[in-house]
Formats: sequence, C-alpha cells, structure tokens
Amino acid sequence: MAQVHPTAVVHPSARLHETVVVGPYSIIGAKVTIGAGSEVGPHAVIDGRTTLGERNRVFSFAAVGGVPQDLKYAGEDTELIIGHGNTIRESATLHIGTVGGGGVTRVGDNNMFMAYSHVAHDCVVGNGCIVANSVALAGHVTVEDFVILGGLSAVHQFTRLGKHAFVAGGSMVTMDVLPYCTAQGDRAELSGLNVVGLQRHGFSEEQVGRIKEAYKILFRSKLGLTEAVGRLTAELAGQSEIDYLLNFIAQSKRGLTR
Repeated sequence: MAQVHPTAVVHPSARLHETVVVGPYSIIGAKVTIGAGSEVGPHAVIDGRTTLGERNRVFSFAAVGGVPQDLKYAGEDTELIIGHGNTIRESATLHIGTVGGGGVTRVGDNNMFMAYSHVAHDCVVGNGCIVANSVALAGHVTVEDFVILGGLSAVHQFTRLGKHAFVAGGSMVTMDVLPYCTAQGDRAELSGLNVVGLQRHGFSEEQVGRIKEAYKILFRSKLGLTEAVGRLTAELAGQSEIDYLLNFIAQSKRGLTR
C-alpha cells in the first residue's frame, strides 16, 4: 500500500505504486496513475486522466491534471502524461489536453517546473528542461529537450522552442526560437547562441564552431531566409547538429524569431 497521510483524499480507483508517498490534505482523483518512488506533498491536487511516471515530486499547492483553460473544452476524456524524475514546485499548474490538440499534454523526463509556472493544454515538453518561476506556456506550445525559460517569461500558443534554446527572464516569445539560440525581450529577439549550455551538454568545439557558422549565415550574412538556408545546406549539411537545425526551420509555421 502507498503511504497516504490520513488527511489526504485518494479516490479508490486511483492507481498508486506501493512506494508512493502522499502528504497531508492532498487530493488525488479517480483516473490518476502514479509510478514508483514518487512523492506528493501536502495540499497538492492531482486530477483528470493523469499519469505520472517514476520518481516525480509534486510540491504543495500544485494543481496537476486540471481541465484546460479553453472555452472549447466540453469535458472530453483527454489526458496529461508525465514521464520520470520531474519536479513540480509550489502552485505550478499542468493541464490535460483538448480534442483539438490531439487530446494529450505530454511532459518528458527530468524537468523542473518552478513555483507558479503553467503548462497549458496540448503542450509538449521534452527532457531536461527548466521552467522557472511564473513562466507561462500557452496551449499547443512545444518545448524541446534542454530548454531553459527564465522567470516571468511567456510563450505564445503554437510556438516551438528548439533544443538547447535559452529564453531570458521576462521575455515574451511569439515566434519559434531556433535550437541553440538565446532569445530575450518584448517581443523576443535573438541575442546570440547558448554556447555555455552547449558546452555543458557535451558539444565538441567542432560542433559549436559549426553552429556559430550557421548562425552567421542565417542572421549576419544579409541574405534572405531562403537564400541563407540554401547556403547553409550547401556548406554544412550532413552534420547532425546542422541537419536538425535545418529540419526545425523547415517545419516552422509561426515563423522564426530573428
């Protein structure tokens, strides 16, 4: 049996691994599944069709699996799927998906959601991301692996943030942020590359050098985007970090933060 405090309210249909710990006054709904080694702090609420993997920590007053803040939502049986090793701090909110967005809000592994951060319906958050205090992700946002969002920043719906991007505190992001880049301001603009982040994640000097050259071609060559992509493809395609960058550009629908 899970270690459930006597004051907590856990629905009989909820599925909790025997190693789960549930603190005082927390509420866990009927369609919730929580994996091994996870801990739910006092006064937290986990509801909806929500699955948490192993070794997650949910702190006080967090609201996980709530219904979307979307006027089109009409009670459909959508869900929130959270991976392993995530930290969800005080008063953070993560919502289930909507039918219009595929029905699933999805979070990967080893992410940190700091106090008062918000993950809206149908978002996809990768692995190893840091979402700082009071960050707001609107609906349908995609945050790829190892992205850092500084405190009080916000991301417009349907926007994508590429791997290893860094969004400075207080930024308002309305267009896709390329992988490896730093964005800041209202409305956010690129301010360079996240070189420190790349080095911390094991990128070689050669890889960082190619990314720097790609950045110069895209944003400092005075070429239009189509011409710049053509030149980048001709000169550097075939390298994994460059091919990923080119693919990200090709899939952009909102346009790119420049």
